[in-house]
Amino acid sequence: MALILIIEDDDQTRRVLKIMLEREGYDVLEADDGLEGIKLFRENAVDLIITDIIMFEKDGVTTIMEVRKDSPNVRIIAISGGARVGPEVYLQLAKRVGADYALTKPIDRKELLNTISELLRPPR
Repeated sequence: MALILIIEDDDQTRRVLKIMLEREGYDVLEADDGLEGIKLFRENAVDLIITDIIMFEKDGVTTIMEVRKDSPNVRIIAISGGARVGPEVYLQLAKRVGADYALTKPIDRKELLNTISELLRPPR
């Protein structure tokens, strides 16, 4: 099964995503910021990354740009609940710098699982 890296600074959100994905049979790594996420990404053969955008140590946009520089083929889902402005602004930026898909928090389980399945489907 695919290896998914979750980069999310909110413990509860990260835990819920991990449990949800493991129940679907995915192997999951988790990081609580972009610094740790990049380290885990470089140490493991990750198939897909789910990254929050607003984080303290290293934000999701910078994380996405670093991942894209190292590995243009890894699949990336950006997630955000927004901050001073709505999440749409952050998610549009994430897509411009390389996210394959963007989801607004709170995450809809079915939409997330369908998106992961679509992104990990082998090309025909």
